[in-house]
Amino acid sequence: MESLIATVICLLIAVYGAIRAVAERETLARLPFINVMNFGIAGAIVLILPHPLTLVAAAAYFIGSTLEANAIASAYAKRGGT
Repeated sequence: MESLIATVICLLIAVYGAIRAVAERETLARLPFINVMNFGIAGAIVLILPHPLTLVAAAAYFIGSTLEANAIASAYAKRGGT
């Protein structure tokens, strides 16, 4: 039961991040919400799949998505966008 509650909380955080990312008008302000969404998804992956390797998969997903968001932000900032 505790795992189900934690999973629902992670998924709610992911949905909140997705809604805020869609609602935000400024591109650079969207990226923290995308990272919040990725954090929620990574947490849900670990909690839903009961296997030791899911921790590795979730960590790889989170690190990869964070690096991707940072690369997009860096390229966007160098271009002079707001």
